[in-house]
Amino acid sequence: MIRHIVMWKLKDSAEGATKEKNAEKLKLILEGLRTTIDEIKAVEVGIQTDKEDKEGLDVVLICDFENELDFQMYTRNPHHQKAINFIENVAEKRYFVDYKVDL
Repeated sequence: MIRHIVMWKLKDSAEGATKEKNAEKLKLILEGLRTTIDEIKAVEVGIQTDKEDKEGLDVVLICDFENELDFQMYTRNPHHQKAINFIENVAEKRYFVDYKVDL
């Protein structure tokens, strides 16, 4: 199984909305990918609860895929590309790791 973890630091405001509103919208977009991209086996999206820590990141995505091919199909899916377009407008930093999970 391949696990894909991405974390973002969002801009204070973008797309005519606050960081908090964009975090909520991003969560809905990312969770919605599960219904449109069959290759996603599991998805979890979290929003930072500690608003006082300026070093903390704002949103995290954890997705699982059966294999590398499924992960590659996900990255090329038009719904994923649409999500990336929104993310590029609202995020100032992105961190990620993809790794194999032994079950």
